[in-house]
Amino acid sequence: MPNIKSAIKRVKTNDAQRAHNSTIKSAMRSAVKAFEAKVANNDVEGAKVAYVEAVRKLDKAAGRNIIHKNTAARNKSRLAKQLNGLTA
Repeated sequence: MPNIKSAIKRVKTNDAQRAHNSTIKSAMRSAVKAFEAKVANNDVEGAKVAYVEAVRKLDKAAGRNIIHKNTAARNKSRLAKQLNGLTA
């Protein structure tokens, strides 16, 4: 634990921010898994709704620099490919 007042504050704020980022990342992963579960069950309408939610969570995480923008784009592309394969 640091002794300097500003360093102590940085440790506290970093811990708080890490916890906040973790919840956003977890919600993003859950949304992607929910979409993949709908695709596995061949639920077309449910998959469309879950796709929109998953893309929204990916965009929010990328916008807040929790994940890289290219990672979000790659994941969105993979999800879209799964959705298109389901509806085709």
